[in-house]
Amino acid sequence: MIDPSFVFKIKADFLKALAHSGRLKIIEHLKKGEKSVNEIGKALEMEQSSLSKHLAVLKQAGILNSRQHKVTVFYSVRDKGIYDVLKPVSLFLKKKLKESQEVLDHLAKE
Repeated sequence: MIDPSFVFKIKADFLKALAHSGRLKIIEHLKKGEKSVNEIGKALEMEQSSLSKHLAVLKQAGILNSRQHKVTVFYSVRDKGIYDVLKPVSLFLKKKLKESQEVLDHLAKE
């Protein structure tokens, strides 16, 4: 039988891989398909060293695939289901921000 704490550790490690704005930007950038490291870096204006670290974390977490063609490395999202994970987070935050805006609007009327 699998220890439940092991399952929680796996989940936490997966969520840690997503818990950085740079990594979320990479995932969103790859939504439309495979890109080279150079393309990703230019589009997101990330330094090579930082980008490489983020790509390694996402690959190790099983979120990204990579392939090499000659000297160029390309990355893609391994499973588009990751967007099904991220969508509820966006909806939750949108709702939370709307509620905050409603409070601010109410305070502004006082």
